[in-house]
Amino acid sequence: MSGHSKWATTKHKKAILDSRRAKSFAKLIKNIEVAAKLGGADLSGNPTLVDAIQKAKKTSVPNENIDRAVKRGAGLTGESIEYTTIMYEGYGPNGVALLIECLTDNKNRAAAEVRTTMSRNGGTMADPGSVAYNFHRKGVIVVSGENTTEDDVMMAVLEAGAEEVQPHGGTDFEVITDPSDMVKVRTALQEAGIDYESADAEFVPTLKVEVDAATARKVFHLIDALEDSDDVQNIYSNFDLTPEVQAELEAADA
Repeated sequence: MSGHSKWATTKHKKAILDSRRAKSFAKLIKNIEVAAKLGGADLSGNPTLVDAIQKAKKTSVPNENIDRAVKRGAGLTGESIEYTTIMYEGYGPNGVALLIECLTDNKNRAAAEVRTTMSRNGGTMADPGSVAYNFHRKGVIVVSGENTTEDDVMMAVLEAGAEEVQPHGGTDFEVITDPSDMVKVRTALQEAGIDYESADAEFVPTLKVEVDAATARKVFHLIDALEDSDDVQNIYSNFDLTPEVQAELEAADA
């Protein structure tokens, strides 16, 4: 599941997500298991689990799969869930920065798959810290724009601690917060009657780099290949698409 960027909601990306529903489900289930292990199965005391379940439901993961994942993660089935989070840094085509977050039960396998995929698809690995300095951990809440306006969202979240509200993917909005304020902000949205699509702690670039359509396609190809790995949980990048480039990509995919 890719991270913070407008391209995540283009037709190109939606088609790929649809074609990989089973793999997407597995990664969402893994998130639920980890959240339940860290904070327990009680939703009232585990906001991270609430958000993991919300995201899974929005992606149509069956409720019985979600329930089993919560019980597994919380240790209620006798199974042991052991995952390690690893962050790899690298560069894609034309120097686009990438943070590759893995959630794995086998660090050697994850490292080998990421390195091989990068080298085969126009990417290069980077030294620790050489890419990460350009990213900051933020709470990112995605709100559908179908039944609300940017002003409505702004009014609902500003007093709750939101840092900014910005357009996302054409019709939706992103609410950016400090990670510690994310629960308070999404609660404010709910109290205002505004539904949210997802709420995640993500790595957001401090400086974005606009790319042309040709570079974007190469970056998509690399990210698609990385996402084929079961161990790769999230990918964050600093590239940005102008409306013109996004329209060109969508026209080509139509």
